[in-house]
Amino acid sequence: MSNEELIIKVLAEEGNMRKAAERLFLSQPALSQRLQTIEKDWGQQLFIRSQKGLSPTPAGELVIQYANETIQRKEEVFEVLHTLTSKVHGTLKIACATIIGQNWLPKVLKDFVTLYPEAKIQLITGWSSEIVRSLYEGEAHIGIVRGHTDWKGPKLHLFKDTLYLVDKEIRSLEELLQTERPFIQFKSDSTYYEEIQQWWQKHFASNPKRQITVDQIETCKQMAVNGIGYAILPSITLTGTEDVHMMPLTNNKEELELTRDTWLIGYESAFQLRQVEAFVNIVKKHAALLR
Repeated sequence: MSNEELIIKVLAEEGNMRKAAERLFLSQPALSQRLQTIEKDWGQQLFIRSQKGLSPTPAGELVIQYANETIQRKEEVFEVLHTLTSKVHGTLKIACATIIGQNWLPKVLKDFVTLYPEAKIQLITGWSSEIVRSLYEGEAHIGIVRGHTDWKGPKLHLFKDTLYLVDKEIRSLEELLQTERPFIQFKSDSTYYEEIQQWWQKHFASNPKRQITVDQIETCKQMAVNGIGYAILPSITLTGTEDVHMMPLTNNKEELELTRDTWLIGYESAFQLRQVEAFVNIVKKHAALLR
Protein backbone atom coordinates (compact mmCIF):
# COMPACT_ATOMS: atom_id res chain seq x y z
CA MET A 1 0.00 0.00 0.00
CA SER A 2 1.35 3.41 -0.96
CA ASN A 3 0.64 6.69 0.82
CA GLU A 4 -2.06 7.53 -1.71
CA GLU A 5 -4.65 5.41 0.13
CA LEU A 6 -3.95 7.29 3.35
CA ILE A 7 -4.19 10.65 1.55
CA ILE A 8 -7.56 9.73 0.02
CA LYS A 9 -8.86 8.46 3.38
CA VAL A 10 -7.86 11.61 5.27
CA LEU A 11 -9.21 13.95 2.58
CA ALA A 12 -12.55 12.14 2.67
CA GLU A 13 -12.72 12.26 6.47
CA GLU A 14 -11.77 15.92 6.81
CA GLY A 15 -13.44 17.34 3.70
CA ASN A 16 -11.00 20.23 3.98
CA MET A 17 -7.55 20.68 2.44
CA ARG A 18 -6.09 22.62 5.37
CA LYS A 19 -7.20 20.13 8.03
CA ALA A 20 -6.13 17.17 5.90
CA ALA A 21 -2.72 18.74 5.31
CA GLU A 22 -2.26 19.21 9.06
CA ARG A 23 -3.09 15.55 9.76
CA LEU A 24 -0.74 14.37 7.02
CA PHE A 25 2.06 16.77 8.07
CA LEU A 26 2.14 18.28 4.58
CA SER A 27 1.80 21.82 3.30
CA GLN A 28 -1.41 22.61 1.45
CA PRO A 29 0.40 23.15 -1.88
CA ALA A 30 2.20 19.81 -1.46
CA LEU A 31 -1.06 18.02 -0.65
CA SER A 32 -2.81 19.67 -3.61
CA GLN A 33 -0.01 18.49 -5.89
CA ARG A 34 -0.23 14.95 -4.51
CA LEU A 35 -3.99 14.91 -5.08
CA GLN A 36 -3.55 16.06 -8.67
CA THR A 37 -1.05 13.23 -9.25
CA ILE A 38 -3.43 10.67 -7.69
CA GLU A 39 -6.34 11.90 -9.83
CA LYS A 40 -4.13 11.71 -12.93
CA ASP A 41 -3.21 8.11 -12.08
CA TRP A 42 -6.87 7.18 -11.71
CA GLY A 43 -7.86 9.19 -14.77
CA GLN A 44 -10.76 10.76 -12.88
CA GLN A 45 -11.51 13.78 -10.75
CA LEU A 46 -12.01 12.43 -7.24
CA PHE A 47 -13.02 15.57 -5.32
CA ILE A 48 -14.86 18.76 -6.20
CA ARG A 49 -13.27 21.82 -4.59
CA SER A 50 -15.47 24.64 -3.34
CA GLN A 51 -15.50 27.30 -0.64
CA LYS A 52 -17.28 24.80 1.62
CA GLY A 53 -14.49 22.25 1.21
CA LEU A 54 -14.08 18.98 -0.66
CA SER A 55 -16.92 16.79 -1.91
CA PRO A 56 -16.21 13.38 -3.47
CA THR A 57 -17.35 12.73 -7.02
CA PRO A 58 -19.00 9.37 -7.87
CA ALA A 59 -15.58 8.15 -9.00
CA GLY A 60 -14.12 9.54 -5.80
CA GLU A 61 -16.56 7.55 -3.68
CA LEU A 62 -15.37 4.33 -5.29
CA VAL A 63 -11.71 5.22 -4.76
CA ILE A 64 -12.40 6.23 -1.14
CA GLN A 65 -14.02 2.84 -0.52
CA TYR A 66 -11.01 1.12 -2.11
CA ALA A 67 -8.60 3.16 0.03
CA ASN A 68 -10.44 2.36 3.27
CA GLU A 69 -10.62 -1.36 2.45
CA THR A 70 -6.94 -1.45 1.53
CA ILE A 71 -5.90 0.23 4.77
CA GLN A 72 -8.12 -2.04 6.86
CA ARG A 73 -6.83 -5.12 5.10
CA LYS A 74 -3.23 -4.09 5.75
CA GLU A 75 -4.00 -3.63 9.45
CA GLU A 76 -5.57 -7.08 9.57
CA VAL A 77 -2.50 -8.65 7.93
CA PHE A 78 -0.22 -6.86 10.38
CA GLU A 79 -2.27 -8.20 13.29
CA VAL A 80 -1.99 -11.76 12.00
CA LEU A 81 1.76 -11.32 11.55
CA HIS A 82 2.03 -10.02 15.10
CA THR A 83 0.49 -13.23 16.45
CA LEU A 84 3.46 -15.08 14.98
CA THR A 85 5.92 -13.24 17.18
CA SER A 86 6.47 -13.42 20.92
CA LYS A 87 6.34 -9.67 21.49
CA VAL A 88 3.11 -7.92 22.38
CA HIS A 89 2.58 -5.08 19.95
CA GLY A 90 0.11 -4.11 17.26
CA THR A 91 -3.12 -2.21 17.92
CA LEU A 92 -5.56 -3.15 20.66
CA LYS A 93 -9.06 -1.97 19.73
CA ILE A 94 -11.41 -1.73 22.71
CA ALA A 95 -15.08 -0.75 22.76
CA CYS A 96 -16.18 -0.03 26.31
CA ALA A 97 -19.32 1.08 28.15
CA THR A 98 -18.82 4.72 29.12
CA ILE A 99 -19.22 4.17 32.86
CA ILE A 100 -16.44 1.55 32.81
CA GLY A 101 -14.26 3.71 30.59
CA GLN A 102 -14.53 6.57 33.08
CA ASN A 103 -14.25 4.74 36.37
CA TRP A 104 -12.41 1.43 36.00
CA LEU A 105 -10.65 0.98 32.67
CA PRO A 106 -7.95 3.69 33.14
CA LYS A 107 -6.24 1.64 35.88
CA VAL A 108 -6.29 -1.43 33.63
CA LEU A 109 -4.86 0.49 30.68
CA LYS A 110 -2.14 1.99 32.87
CA ASP A 111 -0.86 -1.51 33.67
CA PHE A 112 -1.18 -2.55 30.02
CA VAL A 113 0.85 0.33 28.58
CA THR A 114 3.46 -0.08 31.32
CA LEU A 115 3.96 -3.75 30.54
CA TYR A 116 3.59 -3.48 26.76
CA PRO A 117 4.85 -0.05 25.63
CA GLU A 118 5.07 -1.12 21.99
CA ALA A 119 1.34 -1.82 21.74
CA LYS A 120 -1.11 0.84 20.54
CA ILE A 121 -4.60 1.39 21.91
CA GLN A 122 -7.78 2.53 20.19
CA LEU A 123 -10.70 3.11 22.55
CA ILE A 124 -14.38 3.62 21.73
CA THR A 125 -16.85 4.40 24.53
CA GLY A 126 -20.62 4.51 24.45
CA TRP A 127 -23.77 2.65 25.42
CA SER A 128 -23.58 -1.14 25.60
CA SER A 129 -25.69 -1.48 22.44
CA GLU A 130 -23.13 0.65 20.62
CA ILE A 131 -20.32 -1.54 21.94
CA VAL A 132 -21.95 -4.66 20.50
CA ARG A 133 -22.45 -2.90 17.17
CA SER A 134 -18.76 -1.93 17.12
CA LEU A 135 -17.84 -5.61 17.41
CA TYR A 136 -20.27 -6.63 14.68
CA GLU A 137 -18.82 -3.97 12.36
CA GLY A 138 -15.21 -4.90 13.08
CA GLU A 139 -14.34 -1.61 14.76
CA ALA A 140 -13.10 -3.31 17.93
CA HIS A 141 -11.40 -6.54 18.96
CA ILE A 142 -13.19 -6.83 22.30
CA GLY A 143 -15.99 -5.08 24.13
CA ILE A 144 -16.83 -4.37 27.75
CA VAL A 145 -20.59 -4.13 28.30
CA ARG A 146 -22.96 -3.67 31.22
CA GLY A 147 -26.11 -5.52 32.22
CA HIS A 148 -27.70 -8.43 30.40
CA THR A 149 -26.04 -9.36 27.12
CA ASP A 150 -27.26 -11.66 24.33
CA TRP A 151 -23.78 -11.96 22.84
CA LYS A 152 -23.43 -15.45 21.33
CA GLY A 153 -19.65 -15.52 21.18
CA PRO A 154 -17.13 -15.86 24.02
CA LYS A 155 -17.96 -13.74 27.06
CA LEU A 156 -16.32 -13.42 30.44
CA HIS A 157 -18.08 -12.18 33.56
CA LEU A 158 -15.87 -9.57 35.20
CA PHE A 159 -17.70 -8.33 38.28
CA LYS A 160 -21.06 -7.44 39.80
CA ASP A 161 -21.83 -3.95 41.14
CA THR A 162 -23.88 -3.25 44.22
CA LEU A 163 -26.32 -0.42 43.59
CA TYR A 164 -26.74 2.27 46.23
CA LEU A 165 -29.27 4.95 46.93
CA VAL A 166 -27.23 8.13 47.34
CA ASP A 167 -28.40 11.37 48.93
CA LYS A 168 -27.25 14.28 51.07
CA GLU A 169 -30.24 14.13 53.43
CA ILE A 170 -32.02 10.77 53.20
CA ARG A 171 -30.54 8.20 55.59
CA SER A 172 -32.82 5.16 55.04
CA LEU A 173 -34.93 3.67 52.27
CA GLU A 174 -38.05 4.12 54.41
CA GLU A 175 -37.72 7.91 54.08
CA LEU A 176 -38.42 7.62 50.33
CA LEU A 177 -42.12 7.28 51.14
CA GLN A 178 -42.33 10.77 52.63
CA THR A 179 -39.59 12.77 50.94
CA GLU A 180 -40.31 15.65 48.59
CA ARG A 181 -36.79 15.51 47.21
CA PRO A 182 -36.55 14.67 43.49
CA PHE A 183 -35.42 11.27 42.26
CA ILE A 184 -32.59 11.88 39.76
CA GLN A 185 -32.42 9.12 37.16
CA PHE A 186 -30.04 8.18 34.39
CA LYS A 187 -31.73 7.04 31.19
CA SER A 188 -29.98 5.27 28.33
CA ASP A 189 -30.70 2.59 25.76
CA SER A 190 -29.53 -0.10 28.20
CA THR A 191 -31.68 -2.04 30.67
CA TYR A 192 -30.31 0.00 33.61
CA TYR A 193 -33.21 2.44 33.63
CA GLU A 194 -35.83 -0.29 33.28
CA GLU A 195 -34.29 -2.39 36.07
CA ILE A 196 -34.45 0.53 38.49
CA GLN A 197 -38.07 1.17 37.51
CA GLN A 198 -38.94 -2.47 38.20
CA TRP A 199 -37.16 -2.38 41.57
CA TRP A 200 -39.05 0.75 42.57
CA GLN A 201 -42.44 -0.68 41.60
CA LYS A 202 -41.71 -3.85 43.58
CA HIS A 203 -41.04 -1.92 46.78
CA PHE A 204 -43.27 1.14 46.53
CA ALA A 205 -46.95 1.52 45.68
CA SER A 206 -46.52 4.86 43.89
CA ASN A 207 -43.95 6.63 41.76
CA PRO A 208 -41.57 9.21 43.24
CA LYS A 209 -43.32 12.52 43.83
CA ARG A 210 -40.71 14.44 41.84
CA GLN A 211 -38.33 13.16 39.17
CA ILE A 212 -35.42 14.51 37.14
CA THR A 213 -34.10 12.47 34.19
CA VAL A 214 -30.62 13.05 32.73
CA ASP A 215 -28.75 11.28 29.92
CA GLN A 216 -25.35 10.83 31.60
CA ILE A 217 -24.64 8.84 34.75
CA GLU A 218 -21.87 11.24 35.78
CA THR A 219 -24.37 14.11 35.63
CA CYS A 220 -26.74 12.05 37.77
CA LYS A 221 -23.99 11.50 40.35
CA GLN A 222 -22.88 15.13 40.48
CA MET A 223 -26.44 16.33 40.98
CA ALA A 224 -26.90 13.91 43.89
CA VAL A 225 -23.53 14.77 45.43
CA ASN A 226 -24.40 18.46 45.24
CA GLY A 227 -27.66 17.94 47.12
CA ILE A 228 -30.17 18.45 44.32
CA GLY A 229 -31.89 15.13 44.95
CA TYR A 230 -31.30 11.41 45.43
CA ALA A 231 -30.05 8.86 42.88
CA ILE A 232 -29.43 5.14 42.50
CA LEU A 233 -25.82 4.59 41.46
CA PRO A 234 -23.59 1.53 40.95
CA SER A 235 -20.69 1.14 43.36
CA ILE A 236 -18.15 1.49 40.57
CA THR A 237 -19.01 5.19 40.29
CA LEU A 238 -18.51 5.82 44.02
CA THR A 239 -15.08 6.35 45.55
CA GLY A 240 -16.27 6.51 49.17
CA THR A 241 -15.04 10.09 49.55
CA GLU A 242 -18.38 11.62 48.52
CA ASP A 243 -20.08 13.56 51.31
CA VAL A 244 -23.38 11.70 51.00
CA HIS A 245 -25.34 8.91 52.66
CA MET A 246 -25.09 5.62 50.75
CA MET A 247 -27.65 2.84 51.24
CA PRO A 248 -27.24 -0.55 49.52
CA LEU A 249 -30.46 -1.72 47.93
CA THR A 250 -31.04 -4.71 50.17
CA ASN A 251 -32.53 -5.64 53.55
CA ASN A 252 -32.07 -8.25 56.25
CA LYS A 253 -34.53 -10.72 54.76
CA GLU A 254 -33.49 -10.70 51.14
CA GLU A 255 -30.41 -11.15 49.06
CA LEU A 256 -29.07 -8.11 47.26
CA GLU A 257 -31.76 -7.37 44.71
CA LEU A 258 -30.43 -4.69 42.41
CA THR A 259 -27.00 -5.28 40.93
CA ARG A 260 -25.21 -4.57 37.67
CA ASP A 261 -22.99 -7.06 35.82
CA THR A 262 -20.01 -6.20 33.65
CA TRP A 263 -18.93 -8.53 30.84
CA LEU A 264 -15.98 -8.86 28.47
CA ILE A 265 -17.12 -10.03 25.02
CA GLY A 266 -15.56 -10.64 21.63
CA TYR A 267 -15.00 -13.09 18.80
CA GLU A 268 -12.84 -16.19 19.28
CA SER A 269 -10.42 -15.02 16.58
CA ALA A 270 -9.80 -11.73 18.41
CA PHE A 271 -8.93 -13.48 21.69
CA GLN A 272 -6.11 -15.26 19.84
CA LEU A 273 -4.30 -12.00 19.15
CA ARG A 274 -1.36 -11.52 21.51
CA GLN A 275 -2.26 -7.94 22.42
CA VAL A 276 -5.82 -9.01 23.24
CA GLU A 277 -4.65 -12.01 25.24
CA ALA A 278 -2.30 -9.79 27.25
CA PHE A 279 -5.05 -7.25 27.89
CA VAL A 280 -7.53 -9.93 29.00
CA ASN A 281 -5.04 -11.27 31.54
CA ILE A 282 -4.69 -7.81 33.09
CA VAL A 283 -8.46 -7.31 33.05
CA LYS A 284 -8.95 -10.58 34.95
CA LYS A 285 -6.53 -9.49 37.69
CA HIS A 286 -8.28 -6.15 38.17
CA ALA A 287 -11.74 -7.71 38.05
CA ALA A 288 -10.77 -10.22 40.76
CA LEU A 289 -10.14 -7.32 43.14
CA LEU A 290 -13.82 -6.32 42.91
CA ARG A 291 -15.31 -9.70 43.72
